[in-house]
Amino acid sequence: MYSYYRKKRGGIIVKESSLLNEILNYNEKFVESHEYEKYETTKFPNKRMVILTCMDTRLLELLPKAMNLGNGDVKTIKNAGALVSHPFGSIMRSILIAVYQLQAEEVLVIAHHDCGMSGLKAEPVIASMMSRGVTEETMDTLTYSGINIKKWLHGFENVTESVEHSVGVIRNHPLMPKGVPVHGLVIDPKTGKLDLVVDGYQD
Repeated sequence: MYSYYRKKRGGIIVKESSLLNEILNYNEKFVESHEYEKYETTKFPNKRMVILTCMDTRLLELLPKAMNLGNGDVKTIKNAGALVSHPFGSIMRSILIAVYQLQAEEVLVIAHHDCGMSGLKAEPVIASMMSRGVTEETMDTLTYSGINIKKWLHGFENVTESVEHSVGVIRNHPLMPKGVPVHGLVIDPKTGKLDLVVDGYQD
């Protein structure tokens, strides 16, 4: 549907996408018609919470609808699998900023069933990378630099245990203020049903 084509610009061949043009054309009309006015809010979450969830396409509208959330209600952080894989990575930094600077008073980790990170093995990902131009030399350089690429790309085996792990990293982080509830849930990407894994009020 969205084919790529090449266009000469200033003597340079540039790869462009009809999808990008479609987005920009729509955006121009969106702004001109003042559609943005219905979404106006502040940078502070009305419901005083920050959610870490998965980037899965099925959750884009389902998750907020299933939780009765509207524009401006929460701060939302997304990555593959709703994982806090490093205590001082960008995910944890975003959560801390939400708590200290953006008035979030509770944290929710919400993963989902049938996640692409569930059972993910590094080998197929690496094979795909190499088929698209990443060289063996690059892989060797990463290894010699102390980066365990297989561990970095590895997913999780059990979604409940993954949520418990991420909740534990957040709750026990040395920079997280005491008394901030950190909850863990798993959502069904078909029905929107939420299963409670960790009740942050009980800790």
